[in-house]
Parts: sequence; C-alpha cells; structure tokens
Amino acid sequence: MRSGYEVINQVPELVDYDVSADPALREGLVREGAGWALDDLTEVGRHAGSREAQEWGRLANEHEPVLHRYDAVGNRRDEVEYHPHYHALMRKACEYGLNAAPWFDDRPGAHAARTAKAFAWGQAESGHMCPVGMTYGAVPTLRHAPGLAASYERRLAAPHYDPVLRPLDDKPGLVLGMSMTERQGGSDVRANISHARPRPDGTYEVFGHKWFTSAPMSDAFLTLVQTESGITCLLLPRVLPDGTRNGIRVEQLKDKLGNRSNASSEIEYHGAVGHLVGEEGRGVRTIMEMVNFTRLNCTVLSSAFMRKALVRAVHHAKHRQAFGKHLIDQPLMRNVLADLTLESEAAVFALMRLGGATDRAAASESESHVRRLGLAVTKYWVCKRAAPVVGEALECLGGNGYIETSGMPRLYREAPLQSIWEGAGNVAALDVLRAVRKQPEALDSFLAEVRLGEGADRQLDAAVAELKKDPRDADHLEFQARRIVERMALVFQASLLVRHGTPEVADAFTASRLGGAWGIAFGTLPPQVDTAAILTRVPAGLEG
Repeated sequence: MRSGYEVINQVPELVDYDVSADPALREGLVREGAGWALDDLTEVGRHAGSREAQEWGRLANEHEPVLHRYDAVGNRRDEVEYHPHYHALMRKACEYGLNAAPWFDDRPGAHAARTAKAFAWGQAESGHMCPVGMTYGAVPTLRHAPGLAASYERRLAAPHYDPVLRPLDDKPGLVLGMSMTERQGGSDVRANISHARPRPDGTYEVFGHKWFTSAPMSDAFLTLVQTESGITCLLLPRVLPDGTRNGIRVEQLKDKLGNRSNASSEIEYHGAVGHLVGEEGRGVRTIMEMVNFTRLNCTVLSSAFMRKALVRAVHHAKHRQAFGKHLIDQPLMRNVLADLTLESEAAVFALMRLGGATDRAAASESESHVRRLGLAVTKYWVCKRAAPVVGEALECLGGNGYIETSGMPRLYREAPLQSIWEGAGNVAALDVLRAVRKQPEALDSFLAEVRLGEGADRQLDAAVAELKKDPRDADHLEFQARRIVERMALVFQASLLVRHGTPEVADAFTASRLGGAWGIAFGTLPPQVDTAAILTRVPAGLEG
C-alpha cells in the first residue's frame, strides 16, 4: 500500500537545462552570419536554464526594490536598494555582452549574436533586461553628441557592472536609462512641460518631472525636455563630476503588475544638470534612434516569454498522465502545443532576421528599411501575442500552472509589459503607418523582402497580393491600422518560415494564420497538420 505522502504523477522541476537548445534560434544565428557565436550562446543558454540563475530571478522578484528617499539624519538620498541577485543578473548580462557591446564588435553578425543571447538570458529573468536593453539602444543617440560619446560609449559596452553611485568618469562600466513620458502626456511626448535653460558653461539646468523612469539607479539618462527651440534631448548623470548628487529626486516607485525586480519610478528635476545631445528642438528625432533599438529588445523579451512558457508546457505534458496516457500523447493537447510552437517559432524567425538586418543596415539601404519597418510591425505583433501564448501555456499545466511555485504566474504578469513599453498597441500600429507615409521606399523594401517567398505557398502568395494595396489605401487607414499591421507581421513571419523553416511548420502556419484554417483559441489547427513534426521543434531532453 502506498503512503499517503508519496508523490506520484507529478512533474519534475525544469532546471539545469539548456535554454538555447532551440532549433529556430540556432539556425537563425547561423543564417544571419553569426555562427561563430554558437558556443557563446550555449554558455548563456545553459546558465539561463540553471538552478542558480532561475533562483536569482525568483528571489529578485520576490524581494522587490526599496526606495530610500532620505538618510538617517534627513538628507536626500534618493537611492533604490535591490536584492543582491538582481545585481548578479546585471553583472552576468554585461559579461555576456548584452549591453552596448555589439556596437564595438567588428565580427559579422554581432547584433544577431546579441539578439540570440538576450533571448536566452531573458528566460532567466526579464526585469533586469530593461536597463540592459536601454544601454544597448543608447549608443546611436549618444553619438549625436560626439564629445559625450567619446567619453562614455565604450564604457556602455564594458563587461563590467558597477552598481555604486559615483561620477561617470570613475566607473569602469555604465548603465544608461531613458526618461521621456510625463503625467499629462504619456506617449505624446510633445506635450512635455519639463523645461531646461542653458547655463554659461554650456550645460542646461532642468526643472520638472517624469511619470515613468525605469531603472532609476542607472548612471545617466537620456531625457526629453522643453527648451526655447522645442523638445530637446539631454543627458543627465545621476552623480556630478565633483561627487555630489544631481538634482534628480525619486519621488516614489511604481507598484506594477509584473516586472517586479526592476524599479520604475516617478522623478522630479530640481535644477538638475544636463548635457545637450543633438540639436535643440529635435529631441524626439534624436531619441527615436534609441527607441527603435529598444523595440528590438522588447521583441526579444516577448519571444523569450513565449518560448519559456511553451517549454514549460511541453515539459509538463511529457510527464503528466491523464486518462491512461501522457498529456503529450493526447490529440487535443498535441494540437494546443503545436499551435503554441508555431507562434513561438515564427517570433524567433522574425527577431533573428531583424537582428541580422541591424548588422547590415549601415551598409545597405534596403536592410535599413527592412529593419525599420519590419521591427515596427514585429514589435506590435509579437509583443501582443506574448500574453495569450503565456496564458494558454499556463492552462496546459492546469491548476499547477496557477500556483506561484510553477513560475507561470510571474511569467503571465510579465507578458503584457513589452506591448506597453514605448507606446501601447495603437501607438505602435500608427507608427507603422507614419513610417510608410514618410518613407514609401521602406514599404517597397519590406514588400520585396516578403516577396522572396512567393511561389512556394498559395496562402502566402494571396496574402502578399492583398498586402501590396493595404498600407497605401487611404480610406479609413488609421481606423484599420491594427488590421493592416497585423497582416504585415504575419506575412513577414510566413515568408521567413516558407523560405527557411521546416515544411511542416511553414505549411501549418500559412494554413492557419493566412489561410483561415484556424479558430480563435489556440488548439484549433486543422486535422492535416503534422503535430509530431512540429513538436520536434521543442527539443526532447528537457526533463530536468
């Protein structure tokens, strides 16, 4: 007779596995010219899936950042205290070159390599990847101020993380943040009322507030303020060269749905010192270069959420039995898992193509256009898909998935964030239309890219033909923006899968996403889909 305390038909922990054992990821890395980084990717992937890194992520989220506004005798302190494991995650991210390192790496595919490694490391914990991603995206904007770039940009790429507040010149490595939105304007940054006035030494004195400043312990912030010429971009250090604190006061930390390890704050400027980046009055255009690169980071993290959730669901289904069979052998569960696999695989194909386009954009106008427009549509779509994918994967675990110790609730709370970051769905969709109007040649390059898959799949051919007229159709264009951008994203993914993916995945994706052989919920793929072949894309050997 079994003891009442014997545990049977439960699933072993999913720890100490290689997160990078992902065929779509590794194939994409090679395809985008960064095969040299496969060993590095494996190192990152094994650490991301290790018990150690998973514990770092858990504890950094359970022990949230704490704001200390004053010291023991009443002086302003304005410091955020993090759990030590948050710093451990940041330290490894910088050592792995996930900060600005690709900008100073001459090897082909450096940005594609960073994309793949960030996708893997983001599955350890995603909150700390916010400041890491902002540091990655900051370099192109900082170069609008050559003097500042010469002083600081290489330390944004250093494999050193230094959490101590001290002058920028005294630090071996730097983390850069971004402050744009204000309480009265949100995504409409032209409504900003924070203002700056020039000082005799060439710097600016800043007054006002920011409603959302993520990672307030960053070493400096690219900030949008009003000057006499209009919205202007400034760099504000946290600590001044003489060691005194800049006039940046942290008023409170946001109580967020997820992303709990990472502090997001409301701040005020009280005569803070700022340095001009770019031209006065052209701040939005200047900082948008940083925004465009942080969009890639958003896409990476949403794709990472999907993949981590999918792997956990497949792991559960391989070990859990019901009605006489393992869940993985139940036909309807196979439909659900195969459907989730299609979504994850398509996201990885798109993000790796965009990582490669980032590498080639400087030397190729068409690649620059593919990166600009492809990233905008993919950021909109992939970041939107993270929440339903994670929710469905959580359901695959049943009640166990609803329990904190499964790790799925934290992932579920995290999933909506990237779709909100840099502007929610409407802002992202309208940005695509704005890009098409301002740069019609970008649409030409995008269409040329997706047409590379023509002739191989009839659903794709029909979708490309429809897409050729949609973005230029002026009637009700703004009202239809989400439908148009969604179609662009799906056609982009489908073209990549048809050209480079396995036939089983490509055929199932086009039949469901483009051909209409699909319901509304996941698990509604048509009967002819080869679920066995699709599920091989989520490798075995994840038993823990």
